[in-house]
Amino acid sequence: MEHYMILIIEDDAGIREGVRILLEGDGCHVEEAADGNEGLKKLTDTTSLVILDIMMPGISGIKTCEEIRKVSNVPVLFLTAKAQESDKLIGLMAGGDDYLVKPFSYTELLARVKALIRRHSVYDKPFYAKTETSKWIEKNGIKIDTNNNHVILHEEEISLTETEYKILLLMMKYPQKIFSVQNLYESVWEEPFTYTSSNTVMVHIRKLRKKIEEDPKKPKIIETVWGKGYRFGK
Repeated sequence: MEHYMILIIEDDAGIREGVRILLEGDGCHVEEAADGNEGLKKLTDTTSLVILDIMMPGISGIKTCEEIRKVSNVPVLFLTAKAQESDKLIGLMAGGDDYLVKPFSYTELLARVKALIRRHSVYDKPFYAKTETSKWIEKNGIKIDTNNNHVILHEEEISLTETEYKILLLMMKYPQKIFSVQNLYESVWEEPFTYTSSNTVMVHIRKLRKKIEEDPKKPKIIETVWGKGYRFGK
């Protein structure tokens, strides 16, 4: 993973050091911050990924993530000591892309970091990176560039995270297909489906609907097919 810059925001110096050694050994450049305020100051346009602790003194990881999302779509991987589903959902709703529960193995951390960076590199390219090979799909008032994270809703550009973009692109490519939650998770996250994966998918669907639906409580673009999954509206 050479040339990637990863920002770790964690108040535990031991965890920061362990993660830094791991990632630098894999070729990354690592910036460290001991709290959210310091982390926000160190976030730049060259940051490839943020590893963010949820429980920190001062500004919490949740609030830090919300502030990050005001200026950047950089992938955010939460580290949390809490295993409750509600805490994971709060993190995802705040704009996080994935989470690891402490204690975690460095092997799993590295795998998730690589997966998030890979998806971000492929699906969250800026508009200026659009090439002549760009291809557009247009349905239900939405235009999506199949090669870049560039989405237009009713003639206005909207900002999607790389995960939201990938979900929308997949469903627009196959508008008649009903995607089960497992199908969506394994296609978008590119890892095996587990018992906690359903909530992850539902949170991202909810966030995506808020950005593209006229009434997210009565979705017409991303429809729920009860007992089966989701599909792109007819």
